[in-house]
Amino acid sequence: MTPKQHYHLTESRREFLKHTGAGMGALGLASVLNDGVFAGGPADSFSPSQPHFSPRAKNVIYIHLVGGPSHLELFDFKPELVRHNGKKCPDHMFKGKQLAFIRDHPTLLGTRFQFKRHGQGGVELSEHLPLLGGVADQLAVIKTVRTEQFNHAPAQLFLHTGFERFGRPGIGSWVSYGLGTENRNLPSYVVLITGSVAGAGNSLWGSGFLPTLHQGVEFRSKGDPVLFLSNPKGISPGSRRDIVDGINFLNQTTLVDVGDPEIATRIAQYELAYRMQASVPELMDIRRESAATLEDYGVKPGATSLANNCLLARRLVEKGVRFVQLFDQGWDHHSGIFGSIPNKARQLDRPVAALISDLKARGLLNETLIVIGAEFGRTPMLQGKSNGGAANNVGRDHHKEAYCMLLAGGGVRGGITYGRTDDLGYGPVDDPVHIHDLNATILHLLGLNHEQLTYKVQGRHFRLTDVRGEIVKGILA
Repeated sequence: MTPKQHYHLTESRREFLKHTGAGMGALGLASVLNDGVFAGGPADSFSPSQPHFSPRAKNVIYIHLVGGPSHLELFDFKPELVRHNGKKCPDHMFKGKQLAFIRDHPTLLGTRFQFKRHGQGGVELSEHLPLLGGVADQLAVIKTVRTEQFNHAPAQLFLHTGFERFGRPGIGSWVSYGLGTENRNLPSYVVLITGSVAGAGNSLWGSGFLPTLHQGVEFRSKGDPVLFLSNPKGISPGSRRDIVDGINFLNQTTLVDVGDPEIATRIAQYELAYRMQASVPELMDIRRESAATLEDYGVKPGATSLANNCLLARRLVEKGVRFVQLFDQGWDHHSGIFGSIPNKARQLDRPVAALISDLKARGLLNETLIVIGAEFGRTPMLQGKSNGGAANNVGRDHHKEAYCMLLAGGGVRGGITYGRTDDLGYGPVDDPVHIHDLNATILHLLGLNHEQLTYKVQGRHFRLTDVRGEIVKGILA
């Protein structure tokens, strides 16, 4: 006898509530499975919600470069730093400062790479980013981003959740909570990873105290796109449907008794997982793309790479996924920086340039916000030894005072550089941008007021931007 049949015989009161549509259980199930029921607010998980005001963007592709790439080798050229290469850094850059690994008074390290201006706006980029130079008029380069954390995991948490410790929702979860989804067959928040997981782990895409339906769902570009998505041997689609129905029936009867909204979320997750069995495998099959598109991105079907994930990100937003987050590992260069950066830059340059061009050609760039950046930048000072056999093994330490983030697409004014750092690239001179300012701006472009997007827990209202945050109006189109 199935669980559902057992309950038909023994739980007449609950069955009455189920069939008549009365009671919290029926309302809870309807609210998470039916479009239009309880619509218009963050609690309606499967329907798009109304933003606070007219949005510039509908979707986000957020590319996190795990480890903190050196902005001084990629986005912020400092000729004065090159001229002072090998000299002791000024006292104000070292004494009393928090650095992760440098202990002795360090010397300055100028880049060995050339930079070139691109596009009508004259955006200056490293020689190792020539294809991004070709789409420079779509880019806004913020050069003065500042964080409050100088170690990887706390800084990653601070960037994504607005708080340096575990337990808060990530920005993708906040966006899912605020806007819902446009495709009931896919999660509103999807995560794609190349390399190892970032130091802060899956807390970066966790839902924290928000309903768990809003947490990121990790998709894989090899094997099952989502773990355990395929039916086990001996289980047919019809059998899987019966299992889901039975589990949801049990959850619904419990919802009648206890009224816990997380049970309604659990019902919704089972239903979403069942629908994903049909929608996800086709979506993740990039062999359906043209040979020219695969060539543009530099993808290899069946591989796991940033190129593959950039193409998958376009396919996901095309299907209405609200927030797609890409994590690309390998940007932590405490040593060997001049040998490693060109290789990582090539891995970034081609697919991201192709993504921007592809979205523009499909008419999707204006409604898709692209964010590219990391948890912090790198010091103008050298880490390691600059002479003898270690000449090619130098690197840079963690740097929280100023670094670069790139934005493109939905509502962003392209072809600009925002903010200016000092001649040695240490700290902001004009237009500093705090992490909370950056996150407030991302929410603003999606039509969300960062001060109004809140969730009450533990007796008070929490938000992504904590108690501060200003819109960076200078990058808005």
